[in-house]
Parts: sequence; structure tokens; C-alpha cells
Amino acid sequence: MAEVPSKSVDLIVTSPPYPMIEMWDETFSRQNPNVKDALDRSAGMVAYEMMHQELDLVWNEVYRVLKEGRFACINIGDATRTINGDFQLYTNHSRIQSYLQNLGFSSLPAILWRKQTNAPNKFMGSGMLPAGAYVTLEHEYILIARKGSKRVFDKADEKQARRESAFFWEERNTWFSDIWFDIKGTQQELGNKDTRSRSAAYPFELAYRLINMYAAKADLVLDPFLGIGTTMAAAMASARNSIGLEIDSTLKKTIQSIPEFITDYANDYLQNRIEKHILFSAKWIRENGPMKYVNKRYGFPVMTAQEVELLLNDLVNIKEIDDNGFEVEYSDKPQSMFCRDWGTEISKIEIKSDLLYNSAKKQSKSALRNKRTNSSQLGLFQNQT
Repeated sequence: MAEVPSKSVDLIVTSPPYPMIEMWDETFSRQNPNVKDALDRSAGMVAYEMMHQELDLVWNEVYRVLKEGRFACINIGDATRTINGDFQLYTNHSRIQSYLQNLGFSSLPAILWRKQTNAPNKFMGSGMLPAGAYVTLEHEYILIARKGSKRVFDKADEKQARRESAFFWEERNTWFSDIWFDIKGTQQELGNKDTRSRSAAYPFELAYRLINMYAAKADLVLDPFLGIGTTMAAAMASARNSIGLEIDSTLKKTIQSIPEFITDYANDYLQNRIEKHILFSAKWIRENGPMKYVNKRYGFPVMTAQEVELLLNDLVNIKEIDDNGFEVEYSDKPQSMFCRDWGTEISKIEIKSDLLYNSAKKQSKSALRNKRTNSSQLGLFQNQT
């Protein structure tokens, strides 16, 4: 990661290899052959600590490249493993969190989400008989840490980007809960089954939320464990710049295929966000009366003054600028199918409808004007440090 300048990154969103999960044994052993030796002699806690020491080298770099007041969001799961007949839990999340605090990060409340990996009828231990059954481990942690004190937006262009980067009130109530019930590790479009398995990819929605929660438009997002490119794709969909680092060169082809689908995928995703908000607004107004504010871009009602300049930027075009980089063009205009006087129409919306505008995908892209660009870069290195 030495190629990334110090204090140049606005947000880290990543998910490292999980220590003591068998699929990652080979990866850690390549970085430190003593890991394999420890596993071969059933020294589980020794191997666990060695694996984390390899990750520590990356967290050192994460602290170096982050700007003051910026965040690191690390998705990590604990591990259960039987070594020499002893079944136990290896608490990866607490080991990483402790190291981040020692580096100087301020730990913030973490998020838990359920990543179901076992069938409902699959039990661990003694099944239906006490007292040798084990709880099934199906949740993961998103550790959130801040470097330094609270970020200050003091320049006019930074303040404007922040206002345009707002999220809807109802999204905030879900996104900033400490338990995400609506993300369950479902299938995603990135990569094929084999590459998703080898990279342990997390859902697109997870990366997308974190980027929109903790970075403003045009900020730089870094993923030091890029995998199949989920974080980079989510950054593209969010109008943020991004850098991804990956040591597995076999994943490069999957990452380079992102431009083949991300424009339509991202624009449909943004459209769905707006549709959900309009449905929420229609239901709220029927049950509680008018909302106080109106979004100046689209004309629909919003709950707070902080949402009045919210703008979701459609992707217009992606081009490859070199073997490891992309340039993304965005529209700086709102999606025309949602721009209208919603004062009279909002009450007519069928709340039970999932899709408001079946014709939305048929809209001509000729309405997209005044484009701006962001960039995404992929780095392939033999070592993470």
C-alpha cells in the first residue's frame, strides 16, 4: 500500500481474510509460513495471533493513508474451529478493534448483520441433546473507527457536495441502527460463484450503505482487500472515487468486468431508492399529514431540511483509462421521470406497488447533461504492505 500517499484517503471500506477460517489458511501461510507450522502442530491460538499480525501490517497502512476525521469500516466475522478435538470461538472482531484503538483510532458503535451460512436443520455439537450443542455463528461485525476528531466541511464546494450526498430520513433510521436485519448475505451480481467463494464477497448493499454513510461525493474510498471489486462497484454507484488493492491476480478479470454491468445496475438501484422514498412519503402523508420540506431537485416531499438538495447521480458512461483504471461519467441532473409537482400526485400513489414507473428504464439518456467524472483504480501487489 506504499503507493498510496499519506493522508489522502477519505474512507476505508473493506473485508479482510478471516483468521482461523480454513479457506484462508493458505493465504495467511503464504504471507507467513509459520502459520502453517502452527496449524500442523495444533497450536490454534498461536496461528490465530500470527494471522492477525499479518492483518496488523495493513491496519498500520490504513491509519497512515486516512485523512484526519475520516472513517475505517471493516467487515469481519469471528471463527469457530475444532483443533485437536477442541471446538472454540476465535474472536476476530475484538482482536482487530483492540489493535485499531492502540493505533490511535477512536472506536465507534459497531454494526451487526446476519450472514446466514448454514441450513436451518444443520446443528453443531450434540443436536437435540444437552449440554453439548453449540450456537450457530451467523452474524458478522462492521467495525467503525475514526481517525482523529470530527471531520470539518469548511470549503464551499465541500459543503455543497455534502448537501447533495444526503440520504433520506427513513434510510437514516435503518442505516444507522446497530443491527441490520435486511441484509442477509444474499446473492449478488458481481463475479461468478467460484470467485465470490474465493473472495468471501460481502453484499453490494453493505458497501453501498457504508460509502453513503461515511463519505461525500467525490471523496476517495480505499479497499485494501478488494476481492471481486464490490467496494469499487459501490463507489461507482455512489459518485465517489475509489482505489482497490488485491494480491490475487486471478480476480483481476472479474474486477475489470465491472463496467460491463454497473451502469444499468447502479441506475436501477438509484431509481429504486427514489421509488421507495416516494412510496414512504405517500404512506406517511396519508397517515400523518404533509411533510414540511420539498426536495428542490425532484419536487417530492422530504422530512428534513437536510434532504432538500439531495441528488442521486446517474452513471452515464464508463471507460477504461489504462490496464488498472476506469473513468466514470455522471449526470448532474435529477432523473427526469421523477421531476414533477408532487403536491397533488403523491396522494394518488398506490402504496402497495413495488414499482412506480415501469417505463422508467425506457427513458432516453438524451436528457442527461452536464457530466462530471470520477475515477477508480485497481492495484495488484504481491504483498499488502
